[in-house]
Amino acid sequence: MNATRPGQGPEGRSSALAQARIGHQDIRAIRGPLVVVGGVDGVGWDESAEIATPEGLRHGLVLDLDGDQATVQIFEGTEGLTPGGIEVRFGGRPLHIPVGTDWLGRVCNGRGAPLDGGPPITASQVAPVSGWPLNPVEREPPREPILTGVSVIDALTTLVRGQKLPIFSVAGLPHLSLATQIAAQSVSPGTEFRVVFAAMGLTHADIAFVRDRLEARTASGELVLLLNAADDPPIERILTPRLALTIAEHLAFEDGADVLVLLSDMTNYAEAVREVSAARREIPARRGYPGYLYSDLATLYERCGRVRGTDGSVTIVPVLTMPAGDITHPVPDLTGYITEGQIVLSPELAARGVYPPVDTLSSLSRLMRSGAGPGRTRDDHLDVAAQVLAALARARQSAALAELVGASSLGETDRAYLAYRHVMEQDLLNQGHAESRTLEDTLDRAWRALAALPRQELTMVSPAQVAAHLPTSGEEADDG
Repeated sequence: MNATRPGQGPEGRSSALAQARIGHQDIRAIRGPLVVVGGVDGVGWDESAEIATPEGLRHGLVLDLDGDQATVQIFEGTEGLTPGGIEVRFGGRPLHIPVGTDWLGRVCNGRGAPLDGGPPITASQVAPVSGWPLNPVEREPPREPILTGVSVIDALTTLVRGQKLPIFSVAGLPHLSLATQIAAQSVSPGTEFRVVFAAMGLTHADIAFVRDRLEARTASGELVLLLNAADDPPIERILTPRLALTIAEHLAFEDGADVLVLLSDMTNYAEAVREVSAARREIPARRGYPGYLYSDLATLYERCGRVRGTDGSVTIVPVLTMPAGDITHPVPDLTGYITEGQIVLSPELAARGVYPPVDTLSSLSRLMRSGAGPGRTRDDHLDVAAQVLAALARARQSAALAELVGASSLGETDRAYLAYRHVMEQDLLNQGHAESRTLEDTLDRAWRALAALPRQELTMVSPAQVAAHLPTSGEEADDG
């Protein structure tokens, strides 16, 4: 081992590691984003590291240990590094970041370095990026809604505080527009609400769109924006969601806020995991992804929830694109096992001009009954949602029959269901990209769509609910 001992640690973000440490110069290999360091002793898994180069400091994390060798992943990438020109210093603990309210209103890159021209984030308290698993005994069941202002979500797949509810999409669909709309509009009634948006592997045009769309909420000090661009080192994408969740956990469980975390795009994150796995020469599993992809995703998704004795909560909405629209692809498949439902976007609805193009019959929120209904949203919410979905399923059957025999050959009831589907898609599901609707407006729109059906078809709502909420012909004309 060829080692030197520096006299003083670096300044800035690494000041917490400022202490006398051994600098290792025995660099045995550089493979992709990984550096293999020899002659190490007393180094642990997930330990942070600094890499001194002629151009300045880079940062890394210990991925693997084998005898006296440590494999370190470099967040800024290894481009331009040569074995004889770098020195690695281990921090003696996992990677930590400052936490607190100083993150609110800031725009940073995927490693937490400011992109908004402001000073580096500093705080008196730090926390490990890897986070802490929530003790199952101390977990509180998710409850109370988060209202997104998006009718199809609030009415039919209600998001609940402490839930993890992914958005499954296909390349070319407006999933990023929907994610930013949720981040810009969401509220949790009666609580202090914060948003953390983590973008991974986006193009610069998409990043400009995200920054512009979320500028107002960022300026209000309610949102943290972490942006990893497509041309940033892929290894940074592994850090970005962990950074976002560490920030969110402190805001929730220390400051008592309800925090919504949006992660887009988790498919890009999984690609980075696969790239690092290949650089480590691990045996691949399905589609070349490592066999531990399930547990890796779980370490992120399971950091959400509510804790007994605290007022705050962490809710996660991961966004992922399904390659070739394949819902059995490893990323959506494994995500579905961990999360509590899904919101599925439909190319067919998008082709008909419906935004957001949510396939309501393929989407569900398994915790919706915990966050909607009497005492939480509106007394008729769960019943009218069930009726809307049941009627839509029947309307699809009527549409399939119309394609075979023609709409003019259908019976009166089937034609009513076709009219219902048109009203529901255009009045309830379809809304503007920046339009925020109240829950009252959303549920009233659902009743207006049901008004296209004969009364005897409304079997999932009570006569009292029909009398209270179903508009008459005169009221429909007034609305029109």
